[in-house]
Amino acid sequence: MIKYNLKCENHHEFESWFSDSNEFDKLKKRNLLECIYCSSKNIKKSIMSPMIAGKNKEENYDSDKIQKSLKVEKNNLIKIRNYIEKNFDYVGENFSKKVREIYYDKKTSKTIYGTTTKEERKELAEEGIDLITIPWVEKDN
Repeated sequence: MIKYNLKCENHHEFESWFSDSNEFDKLKKRNLLECIYCSSKNIKKSIMSPMIAGKNKEENYDSDKIQKSLKVEKNNLIKIRNYIEKNFDYVGENFSKKVREIYYDKKTSKTIYGTTTKEERKELAEEGIDLITIPWVEKDN
């Protein structure tokens, strides 16, 4: 496993794990990488500090530490999901329509969440409506 710091064309930075150093290139070539913040497909590896290997490769691979880190990240995403479900109104596939109503009304400060297509996200961005894409982690998996 290898972790890369990634950056999209909109300067959003995030990290991701890959099975090996060639996996990033394979996924990028197939257009399968996407910014977690804005869904941009224009992703590049940014500067990262390398892991210095010791005499024994097993010294640098601590699966318990990785599993614990993944569990913490999953729990953080579940907390975000719970907060959104508790404090926002779910509008489902009507998200694009509803977010425009709120954006152009200016008097409404309603908070909503739902789903959009890639094209809808692009149209909303062109109108100046900023969105956040959140990984929707299943609570029971």
